[in-house]
Amino acid sequence: MAAKPPAVMMAAPKLRLTSDAWMQPARRQQSLLSSTTLDLLNTKADVSDIGWDGPQLDTLWRYNQHYFDDLNAFASAKRTVWQRPLLQAWVDQNPPGEGVGWAPYPTSLRIVNWIKWALAGNHLDRALLDSLATQARWLSQRLEWHLLGNHLFANAKALIFAGLFFDGQEANTWRTKGFEILVRETGEQILADGGQFELSPMYHAIAFEDVLDLINLGQHYAPDLLPDETELIATWRALAPRMGHWLSAMSHPDGAFSFFNDSAFGIAPSNEEIFAYARRLLINEPAPLPRVTRLRESGYARLSQPDAVLIADVGAVGPDYLPGHAHADTLSFEASLFGQRLFVNSGTSLYGTGPERQRQRGTAAHNTVVVGGVNSSDVWSGFRVGARASPFGVRWHSDEDALELEGCHDGYRSLAGAPTHTRKWRLAPRALCVTDHVSNGAHIAEARFHLHPDILISLYSPNSGKFVLKNGERIAWRSEGGPARLEHATWHPEFGKSVDNTCLVVPLHQGRSALEVSWA
Repeated sequence: MAAKPPAVMMAAPKLRLTSDAWMQPARRQQSLLSSTTLDLLNTKADVSDIGWDGPQLDTLWRYNQHYFDDLNAFASAKRTVWQRPLLQAWVDQNPPGEGVGWAPYPTSLRIVNWIKWALAGNHLDRALLDSLATQARWLSQRLEWHLLGNHLFANAKALIFAGLFFDGQEANTWRTKGFEILVRETGEQILADGGQFELSPMYHAIAFEDVLDLINLGQHYAPDLLPDETELIATWRALAPRMGHWLSAMSHPDGAFSFFNDSAFGIAPSNEEIFAYARRLLINEPAPLPRVTRLRESGYARLSQPDAVLIADVGAVGPDYLPGHAHADTLSFEASLFGQRLFVNSGTSLYGTGPERQRQRGTAAHNTVVVGGVNSSDVWSGFRVGARASPFGVRWHSDEDALELEGCHDGYRSLAGAPTHTRKWRLAPRALCVTDHVSNGAHIAEARFHLHPDILISLYSPNSGKFVLKNGERIAWRSEGGPARLEHATWHPEFGKSVDNTCLVVPLHQGRSALEVSWA
């Protein structure tokens, strides 16, 4: 393999002139606590102690350190006196091409964050502009074709930002390459139902923000766009309402997204911030959701009654060639009752290749059935999937009162007898029933129901009890199958965060079980 060219350090191109307004982007939470102290992924550290690279903190933390998300976070303008020295420190202490900060992905996000900060009215001095151009040159020779997905999208987005922020032939080369990539990747990565093709609500929210940023940039530099670039901006504007609909459908009544595949709060902007950003760009808000929403291409479905919402995964784990953010969660679901989360998948608190990463991706960490003690899809390493569950037989039905959804998968076909798992959800105005069947009853099988940490549970008998919501509401439950039991579990709403919760386990008896939750 030919060696990549070295970093090219020379004066930055001149800036492109513009007269159109730059809209405030979506904001994240503050992460810069002083001129040198960062709070990232629920871990605080001082750059003067840990530097910009090294083993003191894991790679994901180091990546976030180099994003400079705080430049566009809440109340960012109040921290300019801290941000400017940190920007200069980055330039001084991160020689071109050296260290984790020059990996293509953090380079991409940093380029965009610096430019968004500048477009908001903050001055970049000559040293910062020269560094920014060096970063764009470096990135243009190191696009992540081997990873594809959200990484390649971020690379191309950064080239477009740099190519429009700067002017001249070199900048035009960057923007042309970025637009060429996104012409293809937009159709590949954004499904017909509006979902981002890696099927993670968190990564979808990031992709939605990316599209809104590109629309914003296109408006800002509209007079300088070529016809095909203007056409692609129009394509993104047409996609944005569908992406908003998808995010709305995959979110709970509390206004935040559900936890399927790699998902956690605090990485993407909140739904509230994203939808407010869309409104500023005159993107239509999602219409009220119907009682049944089927996201066909993504493989998700949402059922809703006046007091309850259920979101179910009845689809594939993700793109066949890119399942890196997939969990073994086929036929899992989440549910809210009276606006509060009741059943939750376990979320994501870390990446890497260790046993805890494996456990969080495993079937037992989700609200579905474990057969024979194995995962329904062969998740391994940090971002790998071998044999995977294939869903089939997905059906839904609604009448004046109840909503029903049913699906099957073959993820346990390697076990003796090739058992299949069939699950049926029935959501009535005052009851939810989840029925499971495994075709070969010779295997030990258990249905697992992870409760939100705010939910208290009691057992009145081996197969009945109460849930107590945070507001004091008492909800009856009963099960059919073997004797139910309670297990200690953990919920991971953010990276670097683990919260104790409870898992209700219902063993299947002769291949069958059911859980019914009812309320007045």
